[in-house]
Amino acid sequence: MEYSKKARELFKSGYNCAQSVLGAFSDITGLSLQKSVALASSFGGGMGGQRDYCGAVTGAFLVVGAILGDYSPLDNEAKTKHYQLIRQIADKFKAEFSSCICRELLTNLPKKLESNPLPRTEEYYKVRPCVLFVEYAASIVEELLNLQ
Repeated sequence: MEYSKKARELFKSGYNCAQSVLGAFSDITGLSLQKSVALASSFGGGMGGQRDYCGAVTGAFLVVGAILGDYSPLDNEAKTKHYQLIRQIADKFKAEFSSCICRELLTNLPKKLESNPLPRTEEYYKVRPCVLFVEYAASIVEELLNLQ
């Protein structure tokens, strides 16, 4: 199964955006789905409902860290390559959606943004574009890590 579809399924089953992206890659990160969703649980809603950095993008960063982040803290070349990849993810996401900031991505919602999670109803999915963000963030990771 392609990772973007798995991320979509996880989001539609109730996981937050960061959990959905990291969890979708659990087969290659070395993390179980349970550990993945636990690690990413704080990043939904733009960092715990603060509507800051998009959880889908943060989830993509976590995937890259889990797969490629095991290098010496003194290896500046590896760290530089890693940071470049993280910036590529953010740049690709921004090119598609104009921002990586949750509150900016959700400006067209009909109601004021809530800090606390809302129940996942059909109405929720009709007005929130988050599932698109989750799919796209996962597809960026697929592309940049040649997982397609």
